[in-house]
Amino acid sequence: MTTDHSAQTLSIEGADAIAFAQSQFSSNVQALGVGQWQFSAWLNAKGRAQALFHLARVADDALLLLLRGGDAATLAQSLQRFVFRAKVKLTAHPPRPLGTGPTRDTYAFDREGDAYTFGCGTHSLVVGASSDHAWQALQIRAGWPWLPDDTLGELLPPSLSLERLQAVALDKGCYPGQEIVARLHYRGGNKRHMHCVVLSQPLPGGTVLRHDDKEIGQLLDVAADEPDVMALAVIDDDVVKQLIDGTQGVVDEGISLRVVASWPA
Repeated sequence: MTTDHSAQTLSIEGADAIAFAQSQFSSNVQALGVGQWQFSAWLNAKGRAQALFHLARVADDALLLLLRGGDAATLAQSLQRFVFRAKVKLTAHPPRPLGTGPTRDTYAFDREGDAYTFGCGTHSLVVGASSDHAWQALQIRAGWPWLPDDTLGELLPPSLSLERLQAVALDKGCYPGQEIVARLHYRGGNKRHMHCVVLSQPLPGGTVLRHDDKEIGQLLDVAADEPDVMALAVIDDDVVKQLIDGTQGVVDEGISLRVVASWPA
């Protein structure tokens, strides 16, 4: 059961576009050059990810967000409340096909006509190309999460390995959730992390995993169009230890899962 993702995109344009994004998003937007993209997130006051996205700098005063989960129109409406008097225009674009392109340097970005290309190393993501799923398994193995709707506003950055993805900055000014990000980095305390798992059967992204009726984790993206059913999952740390050492491998409903890769915060 491979999730069919469309390209949800949002433009931020205007004289204050970069400053606005720097004050709202978790990455160091000011360090982003034209023709590049970076992972970034919009966190709530509790430090949980309301949105995760590729953030590309289209021009000196223009940014493009490709959301990894969620709805662009909803995000634009939520961000609009914080514009105040800033010279910023937010535009949510209609959903478009999202497909796999050729090898392209990671973090490279360009536009050809009305298509946008995000370089991902072994491949690229193309907004406006023919829709396909080839990129999903590649990105699941790389630990690039996609957030199902019911996880938005629920997961802390360490649970999604956002520091590894350089989606959170510790050395820039304040932004929503910044104090939580810093506290978790310096003091720890997060008890769930992200892992790549192989499932015994296809399940929808967002499925809550339970063992003895206790919630132990949740699936993020799932790709089932190859021999193995690959998925990213956020799982309790104590349960992962049992999965790795073999003392537990089956969750409720008789579903088995095997951990094949793990990532730190």
